[in-house]
Parts: sequence; C-alpha cells; structure tokens
Amino acid sequence: MKTTTFALLFHIGVFGFAQSFEEQLSEAALKLTSQEVVYDPSYFSIDYPNGDVPSGRGVCTDVIIRAYRQLGLDLQKEVHEDMKTNFDHYPKIWGLAKPDPNIDHRRVPNLMKYFERYGIVKPITDNPKDYVPGDIVCWNLGGAITHIGIVVNKKSDDKKRFLVVHNVGNGQVLEDCLFNYKIIGHYTFRTM
Repeated sequence: MKTTTFALLFHIGVFGFAQSFEEQLSEAALKLTSQEVVYDPSYFSIDYPNGDVPSGRGVCTDVIIRAYRQLGLDLQKEVHEDMKTNFDHYPKIWGLAKPDPNIDHRRVPNLMKYFERYGIVKPITDNPKDYVPGDIVCWNLGGAITHIGIVVNKKSDDKKRFLVVHNVGNGQVLEDCLFNYKIIGHYTFRTM
C-alpha cells in the first residue's frame, strides 16, 4: 500500500495530475524495453513470492509479470494462490497434478485464465481503436504457440495503432505488431 501511495504522489507531484493505472502499466512496460533481455524459455527455480528469472533472461510472460511488479502486483503469487484453490479452472496442457509457483505464471494460457477470472475480458476485433494503452493482448502464433504483450501509449508511424511491448524472441521490445498474429485474448487487468 505504501508503494502504491508513493507512486500516486510521485505522479501527481511530477506531472501535476494522477496517471490512471493503465497509463502507469504502459509506462512500466516501456521502461522494460531499455533492459537487455535474451529470450530464454528455460524452467527456473525461483523464490516465492516475488521470484523472477535472471534479469537478463525472459519470455513474453515475463514482460507482463515485470510490468505489473513495478506497480506492486506479484502475478507469481496471485496466479499461484488462485491455482491452489481453483486448479480445475486452469488449463491442463502440461500434465501437472498441482500448481508450480516456479512456472505457472510464466505460461500464457494460465495468465489468460487468470485475467478472465479477475480482469475485464474485452472484445477481439480488427479495429485498432479498441486496443488502448494498458490492455493485455494474447495471440496464437501458429499451432499451440501462444504469445502475450502490453499495449502502450506510443503510436505506429501511420498513427493508426498503439504499439505493443512484448518478447517474441528478440528481447523486451516495442513494436507495431498488434495485428501481426491471430488475437485470441484481450483484457484489462488492474490491481485492487
């Protein structure tokens, strides 16, 4: 709570107005693009709660996890706690008999289910105006390969779309890729 209060006071003091949660999430995602990260889908044993893979490593889900963590939300803990009591609601793609706090939050289908349960499910459309900063978008890259990113407050060169921060293999980057893949999920999720 102290961190959230400080962040709010900081934004009011520096900018003269309070940023919305979605604007703060957009800024947090943009900040991640300055960090050099190698795409690494390896399984890591990490601390719990507030565990993270090594700072120079990550995948698409780590962009989401790290952006929310900057705003005081630990998706590792939140997803794990929900999976402990609602395991049957989550996908059974990996053959696990129980939740694993090292990896569950780093899987796109699990984040999608968590956002469906606790966020706002937004329509999937081909209209770029429907995708605004702070939105979470999930894609199917083909076959069973899923992907996730955050829409941010920077526009495409033609000014028709907001850009996305994601990691599809080239690190945590800002790209004009909203409609490059088949969208399978669209959410807004904020902390309480």
